[in-house]
Amino acid sequence: MRRQLVDESTEACQAEVLTQLARIEGLRGEFARGDALIDEAVRLAGDDAAPVARIDLERGRLLRSSGDDESARPLFESAYASALAAEQYFMAADAAHMAALVAGDPEAFVDWTNRGVELAEAHEPAAYWAGPLLNNLGWEYHDAGELEPALDVFERALEVRERDPENGDGLSLARYAVGKTLRGLGRADEAIPLLEQAVAWATSAHRPDGWFHEELALDYAATGREDDAREQARVAIPLLQAEDPAFAGDAERRARLDALA
Repeated sequence: MRRQLVDESTEACQAEVLTQLARIEGLRGEFARGDALIDEAVRLAGDDAAPVARIDLERGRLLRSSGDDESARPLFESAYASALAAEQYFMAADAAHMAALVAGDPEAFVDWTNRGVELAEAHEPAAYWAGPLLNNLGWEYHDAGELEPALDVFERALEVRERDPENGDGLSLARYAVGKTLRGLGRADEAIPLLEQAVAWATSAHRPDGWFHEELALDYAATGREDDAREQARVAIPLLQAEDPAFAGDAERRARLDALA
């Protein structure tokens, strides 16, 4: 990014690169440095719509990462409007995705997510965002106990992910989400092939995932395949201990896997 900053020939393009350097600082937790880079981008951007939208988007991300959702919200909404006006559809869908995350209530979350999905379905440059947005919406329904609408959304997300088979991580997560929801609806037999595929991909990619093994263990147990459930639970437990900080403190979840193992 710093090399790109030097190579850019216009101040507007330099401003866009600065916003991405600011994003990196935010990911590092260096929020003051990120803000300073955004301030420099403001100086260079002028009234060019694309960098102006990115400035709002990335300043909003800095605020959200630092824990200030309330201040981030209007910036994401502004970034969405500016990007849409400039026909920067990928950025507009990203802004809708971020606005949903800080929406503050379920109705606004669904509204912003649907705005992003509509953009992703209507404009090829924004197509990537359909998968993440539908995934977020599905978990919103799932966590609220609304499993039928969750399944509908997760299946839509899986269809999107299947169009991009090179994204094995996203595809496996989509299969996991559909499978977990199917089990919640008493359809564990339908979930098993999806979880087996997710486990197989993670294994082949040398990235074993405790969540996948855990869910497959529960699916096997729900269908009476006790030996298979035991095998998966024994794989899942050490992986979850290493990768999921919440696992150690969730006595019910740990006891359920221990019982299977």
